[in-house]
Amino acid sequence: QAQRFRLSFASARPLVRLCAAGAMSDFTVEFQIQINASETGVVQLRVHPEWAPRGAARFKELVECGYYNKARWHRVIAGFIAQVGIAADPEVYKKWGNSPIKDDPVTQKNTRGMVSYAKRGEPDARSCQIFVNYTDNSASLDNTGFAPFAEVISGMEVIDALQVSESIDQGMLKENGNAYLDRLCPGRLSEIVQAKIV
Repeated sequence: QAQRFRLSFASARPLVRLCAAGAMSDFTVEFQIQINASETGVVQLRVHPEWAPRGAARFKELVECGYYNKARWHRVIAGFIAQVGIAADPEVYKKWGNSPIKDDPVTQKNTRGMVSYAKRGEPDARSCQIFVNYTDNSASLDNTGFAPFAEVISGMEVIDALQVSESIDQGMLKENGNAYLDRLCPGRLSEIVQAKIV
């Protein structure tokens, strides 16, 4: 693992200059959320590119193109995480879900309110699904490559109020989008009405 990141001093200097030239500033993303039929809420995430630059850049792309609009919180497990990021439209998911990004080193802990990408077990498998930690999950997630790239700075009580959902078939959701959820469990999943940079 250590050998993978070993650079000579000579080769590191141009890399540092390149990273500095293309450095992205912190930014804030706002989720307008329909918690249930009668309750709404607003959540703000502060994105820190220095924590996980690849993850932050992909998230910015996704928000700017409207990817998360109408996406449902399909995996909400009390005391663990709240996960979202399978697009409402399956054609949109195909574009982004099948375009993974390379991993970032884990520089922050997966504590309450921290936001990371969901991914499969193999390396470089992050694409568009993200999760918010409900509690301190650092012992189980930090050493398996889940690199936080953002934190909830307001509205954590909205995340706490999301409808619990532990048994959604993600394969069916990817193939059919929200139409599958409307048939299976109408009104029983919380939704991001709109995601935007503020």
